[in-house]
Amino acid sequence: MILNRENIINKYPWINERGHQFIISSDYDGIICASLLNHFKGWELVGYYDMESIWISDNAKKNKNEIIWVDLNILPKQGRAIGGHIISIKDEQVSGFDTSCNPNIIAGLNSSSFKKKFPMSTLLFLLWIYNIHIPKKILPKMLVLHSDSAWLKSQHYTDNFDWWIDRMKDFPWKWFFKNIDSKTFETRIGEILYPKLNSVYAVSGYSKLRSKHLGFRSRELKVNPDWDEDIIYNLFNLFGTSLNWTPPKLPDIKYRVDGVKSSIALKKVREYGLNNFLKKNRVFSYTITSPQTLSYTSFGYTHKSPIK
Repeated sequence: MILNRENIINKYPWINERGHQFIISSDYDGIICASLLNHFKGWELVGYYDMESIWISDNAKKNKNEIIWVDLNILPKQGRAIGGHIISIKDEQVSGFDTSCNPNIIAGLNSSSFKKKFPMSTLLFLLWIYNIHIPKKILPKMLVLHSDSAWLKSQHYTDNFDWWIDRMKDFPWKWFFKNIDSKTFETRIGEILYPKLNSVYAVSGYSKLRSKHLGFRSRELKVNPDWDEDIIYNLFNLFGTSLNWTPPKLPDIKYRVDGVKSSIALKKVREYGLNNFLKKNRVFSYTITSPQTLSYTSFGYTHKSPIK
């Protein structure tokens, strides 16, 4: 099976339209996706979601059923989304995801094929779909590969990366991942990327995955829009100067909607039936985070947006 850009855009035509409003995951991955979509598609950032709370502007409230959710997987059909998590259990499909542009859905992968899960970032998926090329310099490359720790994952899951690259043709993958699995590249990460991120306070923690040569733990960034707008603003400007992407305007956040985040053993969900479990627990968004675990969020509503 080969992924075809034209077929994907035909199935999800909104992904190639201009001027949409969108909400992002409140982390580094969502923030860099926002920069790309603002610059190339003129999309308007109207909020953030951290899988527990949603921060929204007035525009998000007015157009709640037209919002696109980026680097996220949400359940209501009216919520179009772009994400990269496994969301189905074997043959049990969830109709709410008919409107989600997700490489795992497109490739027909589910919890039983977890080792083939899309290993890259939502950003790399979007770059491939739009066939966008970035400046061939070291810092832009590092900023892109830092999203979802793609460079680290490429070291540890080489076979899976190769499987996906073989199916996503006509893109400079060779340049992106050349010499990534080397002490030299890791040294440059420590000398160039991490000091740059530290300078704008864009590090809030570390991932479990370590680099193979120098033992680096990848830096992570999760933001709280209640008090981290300066970090988001600084990252937008960093992407602007390094990638030549026009920085988005920060949304004027007026409301926060709080949900309840939980997790459950996947075998229990199988016993209930996935669709029955989602309906009973009024699930708004969820991801299958491992072959054993499903993480989900509820705002107390079934089949509709929690944005009132």
